[in-house]
Amino acid sequence: MPASTPDATQISTVAVVGLGKIGLPLAVQYARKGYRVIGCDINRQVVQQLNRGQTHVQEEAELALEIPRLVRTGQLRVTTETAEAVREVDVVVVIVPVLVNVARIVDFQSIDAATAAIGSGLQPGTLVIYETTLPVGTTSSHLRPLMEGGSGLRAERDFYLAYSPERVSSGTIFRDLARYPKIVGGIGPGSTARAGAFYRSVLDAEIITMASTDEAEFVKLIETTYRDVNIALANEFAHYADRHGLDVSSAIRAANTQPYSHIHTPGVGVGGHCIPVYPYFLFANPMEEDEEKEKDDMLMLPRKARAINDAMAEYAVQRIEGVIGSLSHRSVLVLGVAYRGDVRETALTSAYLLQQALILHGADVYVEDPYFSSAELQEQGYTPLPLGHDQRIEAIILQCNHRAFQQFDFGRVPACRVILDGRQALCRERIEALGIHYIAIGDGGDKSGRRVDAGDIGLVEQA
Repeated sequence: MPASTPDATQISTVAVVGLGKIGLPLAVQYARKGYRVIGCDINRQVVQQLNRGQTHVQEEAELALEIPRLVRTGQLRVTTETAEAVREVDVVVVIVPVLVNVARIVDFQSIDAATAAIGSGLQPGTLVIYETTLPVGTTSSHLRPLMEGGSGLRAERDFYLAYSPERVSSGTIFRDLARYPKIVGGIGPGSTARAGAFYRSVLDAEIITMASTDEAEFVKLIETTYRDVNIALANEFAHYADRHGLDVSSAIRAANTQPYSHIHTPGVGVGGHCIPVYPYFLFANPMEEDEEKEKDDMLMLPRKARAINDAMAEYAVQRIEGVIGSLSHRSVLVLGVAYRGDVRETALTSAYLLQQALILHGADVYVEDPYFSSAELQEQGYTPLPLGHDQRIEAIILQCNHRAFQQFDFGRVPACRVILDGRQALCRERIEALGIHYIAIGDGGDKSGRRVDAGDIGLVEQA
């Protein structure tokens, strides 16, 4: 059985499996704390680029400085051979994505492949930690058997196995690693202690230990689902405000002066890697057989919240039609395809649902985003605004609040009759001074009393 008293000073080498927007900063964080790090990724181009000292992740400014230094000093090296790397290390941190497909089914394919590779190289005494967000029970009931079967070793007897959810945001990862408490749960007390000792050696944040990997997985799903439900509640308040001629924004601001009220901001949808995805993880149990996965009466609020937030794109389009009538054969410009302001990332962005809703209403849809070239927009299924087409735009939707859009020249679209501020980020007075109708979700301007159900707009599979 592995040593019962963990000692982080005995750790010399760490493998990070998955070198994406979170995995690469983690590798740098560990290397900066004095460990030798082997990064593992299946993308050969990424591996070659990193071994040349160049980063493919642009959102974290520190990487451009740290990667060349760490590669040059030998503190960081990168490989596609995960099994070989695992044979050399004391700790393996796994941050391979688990996604939900267009049918809302959790896809374990990538993490299963990574687990198989880890298992084939796993050595006695190694600590394996999953940081990927997972459905409750995945580490203990799905990944553990895969790893034990591939290695011939037993968790908590021959090796340590733990789960610790990532709790960081793109663009602020190093700050978040130092600020947010680290949640850790092991497959048993030895694994929990070993993982806790490791994180104390690489992070300055508080370490919070949970009773099990299941409980640690549950923590991440609770915190992300809370935000989705909160936004859905704000969107419901916006519907109510529109029907009754009220301003939801001023009402929420006043309500939030009470210390127990923390209502979020309504908008045209919820995007990103986390919030629109992880509620579905609550509905998935890797231990259940397919015939047992029928929807039950549990967790109905998160299910409804998902439907409400996905339906906001359709509601936004209906608000525009309430001002200028049918959008059939009219040109509409969507500002921003990123899932949030000032990031170059489109994961599950609301722009897809807005585009789909607009097309269903017969509109000609164009997009503009300063973070993406025209070719990149076309590759993702959008139509960039053609040169000289400004004169034909009759409606604009602000989908994400890039700072650049604060300086957008709305005078260049003389035919525009309405702007829907989907993130409450634009200056109403400046827009109305141009003779353009300004509307926002929940501004009290829609008294039709209509409801938009999730069935009014289907899911769209994103590239």
